[in-house]
Amino acid sequence: MNITDSQKLQKEVVKLKEQQKIVGLVPTMGALHRGHLSLVNFAFKHCDYVIVSIFVNPTQFNNAGDLKNYPKNHDADYNLLLNNNAKTIVFSPSVEEVYGENVEAEEFDFGSIVQYMEGEFRSGHFNGVGTILKRLFDIVKPDKAFFGEKDYQQLALVKKLVEITEQDVEVIGCPTSRMESGLAESSRNFRLTDHQLSESSLIYESLQKAKSAFHEGQDFQEIKEMIQSDFDRNQTLDLEYFEIAEADSLVPVDTKKNEKSYRGFMAAFAGEVRLIDNIAF
Repeated sequence: MNITDSQKLQKEVVKLKEQQKIVGLVPTMGALHRGHLSLVNFAFKHCDYVIVSIFVNPTQFNNAGDLKNYPKNHDADYNLLLNNNAKTIVFSPSVEEVYGENVEAEEFDFGSIVQYMEGEFRSGHFNGVGTILKRLFDIVKPDKAFFGEKDYQQLALVKKLVEITEQDVEVIGCPTSRMESGLAESSRNFRLTDHQLSESSLIYESLQKAKSAFHEGQDFQEIKEMIQSDFDRNQTLDLEYFEIAEADSLVPVDTKKNEKSYRGFMAAFAGEVRLIDNIAF
């Protein structure tokens, strides 16, 4: 089922909930891949029906070229989802359906979780993410919503958003889906050349290398210098940032405390394609 109209979708959701069905939401921007399917299948373990939204959200792109070049293939996405599970409901609204005439991001106080890493390098991005998710939650009114840990800052933001807006939805994080090389599945991978795709395995390899050094008690600054050196030797990838941050606050740190949990975060460019990843330390 493919629905483009908000009111029609809401009627469908009301009907399902009257039947005591649990409704899940997996928000996407299309260009679907195995990572998205792993999210959808994870959602079906917790829900009777899963709504997959396909909407390229203009308010979360701080780079107009990135928005223009974002891959789109709705027919392929729809067929992929329905072949995967016939109980999937696809919601693919227009920009006007979601925003009306006011295509602007709201401002939210997400605190420290958006101040570093992606927040530092993508001005305005998280307000755009918060705006579209708030609107999708209002339209769909799902019981549960599912997000991949590849975008760990976004996952933390969504949990904070629900707290701020008091929306009645349970936010569930899902493990990162990876290619055989370790590279995180991403719609942006479609834009990589074969050579760039091969070389991009360095991102996950470096995170694993940093994790090992972290557990060996190596100095944080030395770990950062080691990672930077690995990228300096690579002719294909440019490291934008590598940080070790507290898993809760997402504040980068330079020393380890035993009672805290940490994650490593990384962003790198392969040509014009920006790739991100993170793992638990």
